[in-house]
Amino acid sequence: MIITAMANWRPAPGEMLEWRPTIPDTPGRARAVGVHAVPPSFLQANHVRGVDAAQRRGDRHTGFLGSATEVEGDLDAAALTRAIAVFLARHEGLRTWFSVRDGAVLRHRAPADAALVPVEAGAAATTDSAREAVRDRLSRDATPLSWPPVAIGAIRRHGSFSLYYGADHAFSDGASQVTVIAELADLYRAEVTGTPALDLTGHEGSFLDHVRIEEEVSPSYDLHSPELADWIDVVSRHDGGLPRFPLDLGLAPGETAPMEPVERDLLTAAEADVFEQVCRDAGGSFTSGLFAACALVEHELAGTGRYDGIAVLSTRHRGPFALSQGWFCAFSPVTFPVDDADEFADVLRSATAAYARAKTAASVPIGRVLELLATGGVGGAGLARSPQLLSYLDFRRFPGSGTPADECAVLFTGEGRTANASMWFNRDHRHFYVGAQIPSTPTARRAVRRYHDRLIDLLVSVVRSHHTADPAVRSHDTADVRCA
Repeated sequence: MIITAMANWRPAPGEMLEWRPTIPDTPGRARAVGVHAVPPSFLQANHVRGVDAAQRRGDRHTGFLGSATEVEGDLDAAALTRAIAVFLARHEGLRTWFSVRDGAVLRHRAPADAALVPVEAGAAATTDSAREAVRDRLSRDATPLSWPPVAIGAIRRHGSFSLYYGADHAFSDGASQVTVIAELADLYRAEVTGTPALDLTGHEGSFLDHVRIEEEVSPSYDLHSPELADWIDVVSRHDGGLPRFPLDLGLAPGETAPMEPVERDLLTAAEADVFEQVCRDAGGSFTSGLFAACALVEHELAGTGRYDGIAVLSTRHRGPFALSQGWFCAFSPVTFPVDDADEFADVLRSATAAYARAKTAASVPIGRVLELLATGGVGGAGLARSPQLLSYLDFRRFPGSGTPADECAVLFTGEGRTANASMWFNRDHRHFYVGAQIPSTPTARRAVRRYHDRLIDLLVSVVRSHHTADPAVRSHDTADVRCA
């Protein structure tokens, strides 16, 4: 699997099938049943309010995540229908949806007899028309304001088919999208062959249970909790707000621009192995080494004396949620000093300690963090703006890695507007690469390319300085994501 721009997904033409609810008035029936006892999580509620406001303005919905793969053999639509039913039964959160009433976000459960069935949706004569039809479908149907909040479909042709899945962000995250295609493909294989699907029952706890856990632990933290110390420090030094990309992106304060995806290879698989060993030998990890490298780049290019980043971390450890579908994310500051005399080894030690603090701070649900910062007088209006984020995923650790469905899979997002250049670092058995979501301005393109160029130089220099025989360095261009 590779995370890439949706434009890089190149499905072959074919007949379009869409799995849709069997009951057209499912949202109305759910509304009649009443409000679900489990409220939305903080992230869900915040996101859904934004989606609702955008819908009222008539804006196109872009707050979805999607993934797709290729499956060999003629499509058995009945088998895929059964596989989808098993999938939805496994993941309780996907059987719910939201409404917004007087500013309150309410959860509803779909009727017990609601199901998805295949519907013919015409034929796509070209790759581009197939992809754009799916893009339109995800924008229209993968919304949190109706059931299902996901959109599943196929592009059928003789001898193979493309399988795609999209979910509104309120019901998914990066790890969910990595696992969903492999899970659907495995369930389909089981239905076609009659052999058992992988037993994942010990790892697919309900996202609703996760929401309950967050509600239970939140009151145990206050502004004096040690987990809030770095938050208070970072927000105080950023005028009551959150860190932004350190270089000029060509935007006025408060301005956003259409998001433009950028992808760069950083290291080959062999180089990434060496870099990880260097970091481990020094008492760190691949992730803390990545933060150290970013800190050095920002010090050099922006003159920053302290690195302030916001890490995207997982909350799946709070229960049996390793392979669950949902938004299992925490956000924590990674902050440490950097000066002119520092070498990579020096910064790595600081980054390792800071990242350890960040993981501890992630035990505080982000809604509680923001509440405490706001009511405690630490944060201001800047808390509402999106920060510069850094995420790292190692695809090799996910079940299904290396399977045919995984090898051909792509993961993409809707493309809305941004004021940052957040970076999503990913590693698999082929390479280590970054996908950034930047404002579509000439200034941003130049600044981000300069940042990534320097980051590549630094990472490669660390590898070469600790390896007696330089590993082969391939061209650092965007990877080809087409599946043979």
